Amino acid sequence: MKKNLAALALILGLCGLSSQAIAGGVGYINYPKVQDNFPFAQAAIKEVDAKGLELQQYMVDKEKQYKALDTPLKKQNFEEATAKEFNAKQEALLKLKTQKEEQVYNKIQAAAKQVLVEQKLDAIVDFRVIFVGGVDITDLVIQKLKSGTY
Repeated sequence: MKKNLAALALILGLCGLSSQAIAGGVGYINYPKVQDNFPFAQAAIKEVDAKGLELQQYMVDKEKQYKALDTPLKKQNFEEATAKEFNAKQEALLKLKTQKEEQVYNKIQAAAKQVLVEQKLDAIVDFRVIFVGGVDITDLVIQKLKSGTY
């Protein structure tokens, strides 16, 4: 009987250890909410939007210049030059947008990784993946980003 109790205690102890090792769980994050509440992300969006408005203004100015031209040859040359300039400006805008999105993503990911470690989670997924359960870490990540401790 004592052997059975000892074996039962050992089994229960091992089960307790394995459940503690697995107990981390899954966190989930509402990425759009984090972006909306992250000042760096908001500044990046404003910077990209400002460059987009500059591009629109560029086209308005070029249209006015085009209307002032008097010969078909001048108009054709102007169109070709403007198209090249516009494409270069558009590519620069796309590059800036991509760069800013990557910077925002990397900062949010770094903060989320710290929350993962602090909360002893196994993984963090997008909130749209979770149907039931999990731990919402959105506000923890926002706090970490706002405090600059990531």
